[in-house]
Amino acid sequence: MPPGVNYHDSMKCVFLLSVGFALVILTQTPIEAGNEAAWRVAGQIEVDRVPSWFPVGFCLLTHGRDQYAAYYNEEHRMIVARRRLDGKTWQRAALPSKIGWDSHNYITMAIDSDGVVHLSGNMHGVPLIYFRTETPGDITTFKRRPMTGEGENRCTYPGFLKDNEGNLLFKYRLGGSGNGMRLWNRYDPKTKTWSRFFNTPMFDGRGKCNAYPSGPVKGPDGRFHVVWVWRETPDCATNHDLSYVRSPDLRRWETAGGQPVELPMTTDRKALVVDPIPVKGGIINGGHRLTFDAKQRPVIVYHKLDAKGHMQIFVARFEGGEWKRHAVTDWDKPIHFRGRGAMPFIGIRIGGVKRVDAATHAISYRHRDHGSGSIAVDDATLRPVDRKVVVPRDIPGEVYKRTIDFDGIGVKVARDLGTSGDANVRYLLRWETLGPNHDRPRRPPLPPASMLALVRLER
Repeated sequence: MPPGVNYHDSMKCVFLLSVGFALVILTQTPIEAGNEAAWRVAGQIEVDRVPSWFPVGFCLLTHGRDQYAAYYNEEHRMIVARRRLDGKTWQRAALPSKIGWDSHNYITMAIDSDGVVHLSGNMHGVPLIYFRTETPGDITTFKRRPMTGEGENRCTYPGFLKDNEGNLLFKYRLGGSGNGMRLWNRYDPKTKTWSRFFNTPMFDGRGKCNAYPSGPVKGPDGRFHVVWVWRETPDCATNHDLSYVRSPDLRRWETAGGQPVELPMTTDRKALVVDPIPVKGGIINGGHRLTFDAKQRPVIVYHKLDAKGHMQIFVARFEGGEWKRHAVTDWDKPIHFRGRGAMPFIGIRIGGVKRVDAATHAISYRHRDHGSGSIAVDDATLRPVDRKVVVPRDIPGEVYKRTIDFDGIGVKVARDLGTSGDANVRYLLRWETLGPNHDRPRRPPLPPASMLALVRLER
């Protein structure tokens, strides 16, 4: 994650695919993984058996001396488990919600200033599914509730976050792919009620499209940053117009150049466009990554088709009063994609962007024709470098060793939304599952259920 992030974001609960750091197969400088990971596996505790036949995001939240895991068990039922950090026994509570095969329906959680646990998930164009505990920390007291009671009939993409004052916020999409808006709520722990954080949607497709935002991410400059694309229809090929906005406090919004932006954000706000990628231009929602350079400027990494129709990885940075963009690959293969629902591998994936030293970032990727690897990019020029660098592993390789022998199985990881309180201790959830299948059931034979495990990392 970029430095300075201290928010609760639903996307941190979504599974992460393991991406190896192989030698680059082009003209870019090879990057090697460090022989030793920065972290080592110090222990593992079994949580429960979970589906391995389709992927969906689980959630881990460590708060004080307690730890909470939210997931779907092998019967597809929503479960919350709780344990004390000094114990190995899980207390479990089943919530009245059951998932089908939809990979959009991740679960996310947050804890308010009174210790009450809030949970939302299992939503893809359905009425709001939101629970909170009646008693702080007591998972046996979860109760389903509405929030504002308005605009809650067709919800997707729930996410909790906190502003600079520690207020608990909730964001979600109302509507569908190609036709939706993004709404934000604010929780009052004194009255235990929710109200609108804005008197208007943050993003509004006005019945013609919808935004797919990532963030907000709190950067090293203290501002909150949001990157998004617009989509015209449920077909992922209709994504277009990579865009950006920032805020000092989540209420006042501005362009990369500091000009005020009134809500809602709509497709006609050309000052917010980073790259005017057209429909079928090779960008997909969730395919971009945000990082920051040494001067605390946001840098956006994404993929799109170049002028020749070949798929490339691009970088963009706002400098000199405008967004400057260029490709960091010179691939000679086109990748065209289309489809609805949770997409399998489309032929290109940007795995992540990591700072490896004061002057260099590493962009990891997977390409259908050119394999997997990483590209070293100079912080000052954002051009590929001609020096060799080492990327320290964020997660030990043994975490990604499969235990289920079934074609297509991979290891998924959910990072902790909270903190252990010890800078040398981290936790994550790991399990094994097949990849997305357009949210459709798979035919037998299916792999056996996977063991969901809590992994303790130390350094």
